[in-house]
Amino acid sequence: MTRPRLRVRTRLLLTIVGALALGLAVALGAFWLVLSERLSASATSLARAQAQAEASSVQIRNGALVLPAVPSGGSGPSQSWLFSGRRPLVSPRATREVQAAARSLAGGPAASLDVGRETRLYAVPVMRNGQRYGTVVSAATLDAYEETTHTALLGGLVLVGVLLTAVAVLSWWILGRVLEPVSRMTEDAADWSEHDLDRRFDLGEPYDELTGLAATLDNLLARIAASMRREQRFAAELSHELRTPLARIRGEAELTLGREREAAEYREALVAVQRNAEQMTGTVEALVAAARHEAASAGFTSDVRDAVSTAVANTREQHPSVRITSSLALASVRVSAESDLVAAMLQPLLDNAARYASSTVSVSVRGSGSAVSIEVDDDGPGVDEAERERIFDPGVRGTAADGIAGAGLGLSLARRLARSAGGEITVAPSDAGGRFLLTLPAA
Repeated sequence: MTRPRLRVRTRLLLTIVGALALGLAVALGAFWLVLSERLSASATSLARAQAQAEASSVQIRNGALVLPAVPSGGSGPSQSWLFSGRRPLVSPRATREVQAAARSLAGGPAASLDVGRETRLYAVPVMRNGQRYGTVVSAATLDAYEETTHTALLGGLVLVGVLLTAVAVLSWWILGRVLEPVSRMTEDAADWSEHDLDRRFDLGEPYDELTGLAATLDNLLARIAASMRREQRFAAELSHELRTPLARIRGEAELTLGREREAAEYREALVAVQRNAEQMTGTVEALVAAARHEAASAGFTSDVRDAVSTAVANTREQHPSVRITSSLALASVRVSAESDLVAAMLQPLLDNAARYASSTVSVSVRGSGSAVSIEVDDDGPGVDEAERERIFDPGVRGTAADGIAGAGLGLSLARRLARSAGGEITVAPSDAGGRFLLTLPAA
């Protein structure tokens, strides 16, 4: 069974009120103890002062105590006994318990003694010239001090209750005002992630908890938006790239099934289906590699020479009539992309160059600081200056493509893959033939 969870506002309120209650309880307890000690000391001082006054008023004549002129008995706030040895000379009216306690102090040193919770006795020796003649015992009632202590404690409890109530109400209001932006930001972030990926809080550089939360939510929304855009782009590109080969496969199948054909025609149709299926496989693998590279939190690195060697070998196999050469550096040339992805970028460029070349395609690699360039040259008709950007649009082919097979998808896919890795593919000026330049960030 799961426990019901309290809201953050309630938990903070309970923490504040609990901490304050504990602090006030400790403070009230300390105050009560100090007050009790002070009042107790005051009662003792009163009894001692009364006893000392009585002792100083006693006279000694012929070695005996002489009673004071003013009798010490009465019903005032304090009473006094006068003892000669242990014999009482003056004994006010009091209970038997108090009388017995007073007699117990006679003949002893200066001392105090509580009788129950109502009376405090204090004994003072009567001394003259270093000789003791008797003892004066004074009594102080503690009722007023007890009442003061209880009143102070009750008042403190009432004050603590009022303070806790006031703090609870004020804290509840303040916490509501403080946490309201957090609730609003959470609701806005949830709504934006559903309907508007480009909305942000944009509170600037974080300087407190709320702006830090806003910056965190902005980063979270940016990652969500980037992830959703990658998924949408991947789906759209996959659909676009596969539409043409799928249409070809379907067309070949419909034509083949439409009428009886010779064995050679069936074989030719199957070869076409296989070729388009292989194109689809290569396209899917390239797009998946690009998506994986974009989504990866850690960067990939590879030696560009491996990718060039792989792409050149594949092109030679597919276009045996074209001479393909490569000029690679002796030392490792590393780029910030995995080798399979670089090969997938380069393969459409080499296929394109081999289809348009008269006889030769050359590949060269050179590094320049923070970038690595792979140059693909062919001795074909080249690319018209006005078409250097258009040929990268999906399905668009240049004027030199007349009579040359192709769907106009390879260059578009190659540029898409290059940009996913932070690189670029462009058509470079050339005196003769075509020249494509693949640029990637160096590792």
